[in-house]
Amino acid sequence: MNQPVTTPHSPTVVLGVTGSIAAFKSIEIARLLIQHHIRVLPVLTQSGARFVGPVTFTGICGEASRMDMWDPSFSGELHVALASQADVVLVAPATADIIARFAQGRADDLLTALTLCARGHVIVAPAMHPRMWAHPATQRNVQTLQRDARIEWVGPVVGPVANGEIGLGRMAEPQNIVSAVLARLRPPDLNDWHIVVTAGPTVEDIDPVRFLGNRSTGRMGFSVARRAAARGARVTLIAGPTELTTPAGVQRRDVRSASDMRSTLHDVLGPSLGGADALVMAAAVGDYRPAHIHNEKMKRGAQPIQLELVANPDILAELGSMRTGSSPLLVGFAVETADEPTLIEHARGKLSKKRVDFIVANSASIGFGGESNEAILVGSDDIERLPRMTKDELADRILDRVIGLRSGRG
Repeated sequence: MNQPVTTPHSPTVVLGVTGSIAAFKSIEIARLLIQHHIRVLPVLTQSGARFVGPVTFTGICGEASRMDMWDPSFSGELHVALASQADVVLVAPATADIIARFAQGRADDLLTALTLCARGHVIVAPAMHPRMWAHPATQRNVQTLQRDARIEWVGPVVGPVANGEIGLGRMAEPQNIVSAVLARLRPPDLNDWHIVVTAGPTVEDIDPVRFLGNRSTGRMGFSVARRAAARGARVTLIAGPTELTTPAGVQRRDVRSASDMRSTLHDVLGPSLGGADALVMAAAVGDYRPAHIHNEKMKRGAQPIQLELVANPDILAELGSMRTGSSPLLVGFAVETADEPTLIEHARGKLSKKRVDFIVANSASIGFGGESNEAILVGSDDIERLPRMTKDELADRILDRVIGLRSGRG
């Protein structure tokens, strides 16, 4: 098979490799990028080169591997030159140390300096022991960087790490990282769209300290909002209670209960739903609420407590009935604990009953809480099974289908 050809005019990625055992996966990342005719400029930290040497990357990429800002083979400002060529800076693996240095705005080596100077997007793929990822200092640094609109995160994921332990800290798989790069290199295709996304749980108060809720974290909806904004859309995110950081470029409105969600949607969409081109209903809206909210904390007693519940309005069905023709495009979600045939049957029933364009159906055992998901996209005349992938990747597949539906309707 012929080696894919890249030129100085090809899309260009600077691949930053830092000191982690996951550095060996960076070789596969470079190979996959080159298969997509992407030029890869490798930059290794001193510790990264202890795991995989620069000669390896030079041989695979066909480009000089750089490690030193004062490289005598280059005349000029190397960090500026590399940053100016990069459409994307990809740091994979990204250690706790490099994340901390990025968060501090350090520029004391080639990789940190060129990242500060980057004109395009920066994709960070963390890799470290789970306790290092969970440490408050690392999480503070991550939160600092999440406020930078240029930076996108891929992983970490749950899995075995170097010492055999299993936890959240393993670097995402090379194909998933490459998919994120390809998505960033894609021209914006949602310009002039307004997409409204709902995300997270809703909660219904029982008394001042207790409530009914569910296990939704909001990650799927936040991924849809993040990817829609990255693809050029104006995005309004209506979010139930969650600790997730607002994606860059997204307008966020926080709600608490199903009633709050309903009223905020009507406020954003207007009386004829003309305020959006597409509505992605990823929130896990509670089906029931207490008939009465106690003004004071309910005291524990010897007798059982009976809690009377009443049904919340079916927001998705209400919006479906209000649509004029097929505008706005309406995407629903269905989560089940049953087997796949039952999941599909339930999604088809929801599709016709609530007048939506398609349903994203998935199992509660897979989607809630994690960084990845798998789903079945159920349309009026087709079913598309999607394998496990990152939630950002799934968000792109959902948005691709939304675009396809509007294109098909002229």
